[in-house]
Amino acid sequence: MCIERNHPKISLRRQWKLLSLARSNLYNQPTGESAENLRFMAIIDKQFLETPWYGSRQMARHMQRQGHKCGLSDVSAYGSKNSADAQ
Repeated sequence: MCIERNHPKISLRRQWKLLSLARSNLYNQPTGESAENLRFMAIIDKQFLETPWYGSRQMARHMQRQGHKCGLSDVSAYGSKNSADAQ
């Protein structure tokens, strides 16, 4: 990153402003997906390749029939992450 914490002339606040970035990026590091979420996403991806006509509700029912504790909101969240990754 282009931010220099101990710059003698430009404060951190000014550096962030010049780069048009939020200062919270310095303190809050993004966390990755949990192993369980990655596993669910892989299962959903595999099933979607077999049945591309499944919507969120059908996919949630499929996951529940397979014994996974996964609801409609979970499937919708994974689907929107995958569609954002595809763009």
